[in-house]
Amino acid sequence: MTSTLLALIRRDFRLAVRSGGGFGLPLVFFLSVVAVIPFAVGPDLVLLGRIGAAVLWIGALLSTLIGLDRLFGADAEDGSLDLLFSAPAPLPVLVLAKALSHWVVTGLPLAAIAPLLGLMLNLPPHALAATAFTLLIGTPALTLLGMIGAALTVGLRRGGLLLPVLVLPMTVPVLIFGVSTTNALIAGDPAASSLSLLLAVTLAAFVLAPLAAAGALRSARS
Repeated sequence: MTSTLLALIRRDFRLAVRSGGGFGLPLVFFLSVVAVIPFAVGPDLVLLGRIGAAVLWIGALLSTLIGLDRLFGADAEDGSLDLLFSAPAPLPVLVLAKALSHWVVTGLPLAAIAPLLGLMLNLPPHALAATAFTLLIGTPALTLLGMIGAALTVGLRRGGLLLPVLVLPMTVPVLIFGVSTTNALIAGDPAASSLSLLLAVTLAAFVLAPLAAAGALRSARS
């Protein structure tokens, strides 16, 4: 079973890298979202520093949605989705492996580039590390919750338009706890409670999202 999972992760990773702009598109979108905020807010550096963490989290959330429709859609088109049902590994474990490969090419680069983009929002140096830390914890939950929406819309016409409508409400707790934890770390306030809640959401998504996605895929197949 381990060899099957590793092969699936390598396959999805290679497809993401080779799919033209699919690998760097979330990063470009993340940069675009952060770059336009100063033009909308104006040259108020104090205000930018106050809302900077929230802007980075919202940008990361929206960037994570890019490419989610292809998480299972591409497999459904070429027939490889049927092979997942006949694989020796359980279906929830397989969809978790696909989510992991998607996070490696989207969520992880977003967390890595966040400190650089934070400089554009006048965040202090200690805030850059706090933002990257919370994004590193929270972006797996965003990907896992997005996987549920991708499984629900697989095979639907224009499912990519419906996907954000389904996923965004589910990601609100991650956004709330992520921003509150980041702001607490920046201000030097106690962040244990909000950080614990953020970790709890991520762990809950890690356990429940693969089961929900596998159930949605089975329902779409029948």
